[in-house]
Amino acid sequence: MYTAKGTLNRDEQLRKYSPLVRRLAHHMIAKLPPSVELDDLIQVGMIGLTEAISRYEPSQGVQFETFASQRIRGAMIDELRDGDWMSRGSRKSQKDIEQAVHRLQQKLHRAPMESEIAKELGMALADYQHLLAKVRGTQLVYLEDISGGEDEDSFLDRHMGDHEADPSAVLQDQRMRMALVAAIKGLPDREQQIMSMYYEHDMNLKEIAAVLGVTESRICQLHSQSIARLRAKLREH
Repeated sequence: MYTAKGTLNRDEQLRKYSPLVRRLAHHMIAKLPPSVELDDLIQVGMIGLTEAISRYEPSQGVQFETFASQRIRGAMIDELRDGDWMSRGSRKSQKDIEQAVHRLQQKLHRAPMESEIAKELGMALADYQHLLAKVRGTQLVYLEDISGGEDEDSFLDRHMGDHEADPSAVLQDQRMRMALVAAIKGLPDREQQIMSMYYEHDMNLKEIAAVLGVTESRICQLHSQSIARLRAKLREH
């Protein structure tokens, strides 16, 4: 696995971890607009893997797969950001939902119901559900990447802009990990179930819909709403 100089064998690692690139790309593409091509994500992901191989140092105390995953995702996210994949309108809609959820959580001291969020936004329930589906393309979120912050920059700019930082920093932040676990436990039961199937069991929206006996679009709505709840809760940390 290592060369005579003590560095990772590049060709061997590329072969071994190329399936990881494909897996991450498939997971990411499910949350993106149809205009994003899977092959493009895989291509830039392989560039990220190559960079990870050249920069990895075992002395950091981080498993290579963890290190490489962060680099691969970062490369993909940079490509998406450079392509202006998230419209200004979608960014604003995502922020509006998140802020409405945050206000209601502070006021009600519990997870607000869907109808309450719609009312807070001054929208009919059906219109709010349509908006949730519309912002699906902005939900480029992996749970280990979620972090708080008071600035109003985009999630991607806040958390994936500096690839020179230790890519395992968020993973090693125990306070944030504990806050995330608590935030997930605070989700309504069905949303907890969806998040578990999606992130822990790597099921896609269609598979989750089949298990729960609802439409794929409904799962998309609830997933978007869950992300807004988590982001709102983690702003407090």
